[in-house]
This record gives sequence, structure tokens and C-alpha cells, in this order.
Amino acid sequence: MKRLLLGSVALTLAAFAGMADAKPWKIGISNTVQGNGWREEMVCAMKAQALASGEVSALNIAHRNTDAAGQSEDIRNLIQAGVDAIVVNPANADGINAAIKEATDKGIVVVAVDQAVTEPSAYIISNNQEEYAYLGAKWLFQQMGGKGSVVYMRGAAGAGADNDRDKGFKKAMAEFPDIKIASEVFTGWQQDQGKQQINDIIASGAKFDGVWTSGIDNVIVDAFTESGAPLVPIVGADNAGFVGQLASVKGLKGAAVTNPGSVGGAGVALALQILDGKKPAEKTVLVDPVLWDNTTDAGKAQIAAAQNPKLSPEWPVSVSIPGWTTYTMDQIIACKGPGE
Repeated sequence: MKRLLLGSVALTLAAFAGMADAKPWKIGISNTVQGNGWREEMVCAMKAQALASGEVSALNIAHRNTDAAGQSEDIRNLIQAGVDAIVVNPANADGINAAIKEATDKGIVVVAVDQAVTEPSAYIISNNQEEYAYLGAKWLFQQMGGKGSVVYMRGAAGAGADNDRDKGFKKAMAEFPDIKIASEVFTGWQQDQGKQQINDIIASGAKFDGVWTSGIDNVIVDAFTESGAPLVPIVGADNAGFVGQLASVKGLKGAAVTNPGSVGGAGVALALQILDGKKPAEKTVLVDPVLWDNTTDAGKAQIAAAQNPKLSPEWPVSVSIPGWTTYTMDQIIACKGPGE
């Protein structure tokens, strides 16, 4: 409650003073995936939280499709730009450690969001990716009656979140020994790629009884409805398009597991908290997911409440994280940071 109050006061002062009294913090952002709605919401949440805080004078954003080597280069450029903190969604858990250490050695606060890094000087605020996969896979396997074959649609090979989700998926499989993998693909978290992959699997005639997706979900449902293939239970994330389909597509049994892109805004809030001298007791903070299914009354009620026609179909409907983000719905949709 105290954090929310301070954020509101800071925003009010900024509105009257035109940011003149804002602290001169410069925040760097490093993201390695473009063309993905989740990542776009994450960046917009970062911008919105920086603006709402009233403490950020400028954002320096490195936002492109690249690997760990390219991201390390981006981080070093942010160091040279003189930022006070860097909020990064890491390409993988280990590949950018040297660049992170260079930043923290210079007194720059580094916060990894969405995925963990192994560099001990960094802070981490992440969705609990292992639990995300476990919740969805367990629900799916139960819907399949504990037996049969599943299409396993992963994210980006080598990414920390994908590795963690694989652990959760395999944990659920260990509890259901009669579940087999019919096909395993890496979507790269790209909508077009994922849709082509499921279309190819459907066209091949391969038998499967369920689909688990790593957040590429509404286009998977589209592939079934457009091809006329019989629907099977499908698990995805809380993206607006998929959440809408769970309420509207006849015959679809599915579940959305929350995975808020707004963790990016929480990362900015954590960085500012640390810059203000309020270091958390632990280096790692996890945001635990919940599952909404359209096969129970409680789940249907959650899905109905989550509908948001203002959002892009690829944006998670969880646009804020209580206790961390303080921006409004209009601010995150506007996707404007300080000075924009």
C-alpha cells in the first residue's frame, strides 16, 4: 500500500510540475524479440511504469531480434550511454552474464524480467515459468483422460523461460506416464511460425489428443477452425485473443495460464526501488500463475471477467501486477514513456 501511495504522489507532482522535480534516473531496456505481442506489452508496461513513477527522466530502449551476443552488445551500449539501471529480458540464463557484471561493477542496477539470469549481481523479477507449464500441462493431461498423445509447442530454443517451462511440462508428464508427445516444435514465440507448424501437423494426419502451447495460442485455435479439423483440448496463455476464444468458440475446451507481460513494468518499479535505496530482502521475486479454464463454472467466470476488447489479441489481459505497477490501463495502451 505504501508503494502504491508514493507512486500516486509522484505522478501527481509530475503532472503539475511537468516532470521538473523528477529524479534524474535514466533507465535502459534490453529486449531480444520483436513481432511478439507479449514482448510488445512488456515494453509498453516498462514505458508506462517509468512515466507513472515520476522518477525517470529518460528511457534508452534496445528492442530488436537478436541473440545473447547481440544483447551483450546492447547492454554495453547502454552502459556507455550512462544509464542508472538496466531492465533486461535475457536471451538466455548464462549468455549475457559478462555484460551484466560489467554493468553492476559500474554501479548500474540490473533487473532481469520474465526469465532468470545466473549472474549473482543481478536482481530478478519473473513469472514462475516452471509452474506456468506444470499447471497447464497437468490440466491438459487430465482433460485427455490421462492417456494419449500431445502436440508440444515450445517457445524459443535455449531461452531461459523455455527451459524452465520444459521442466514444468516434463514434471507433469512424469505424473501421467501414459501421455506421449506426438510432435515437439519450437515456435520461437512467433505467431506465423506457430500457425504454420500446427497446420503442417494437422495436414500430416498425425494422431494427437491435445495441444500445449507456450503462449502462441489464438492462431492455433484459428488453424483448427479454418481447416475444419476436430478440436482437441488446448492450453495457452492469458492473451486477449485466446481468452476471447475460450468464451466464444463452440466446442473448444481450453485453459489459459496467466503470464503477465506487465512483469516488465514491475521490473522498472523494482529498479527504481533499488535506486531509491530500498533493496529487497531476496534477489529473486517470482510471480505465480493461475489457470482459467472454460470447463468449470469458476473458470468461465474468470474468463468472462478477463475479457478486454481494448487490447491487441496478442497482449495478455493481465496488464498490471498489484503491488508493483501503478500505471493506468490508458497509459499502458498508449505505450508512451517519459518525454514521448
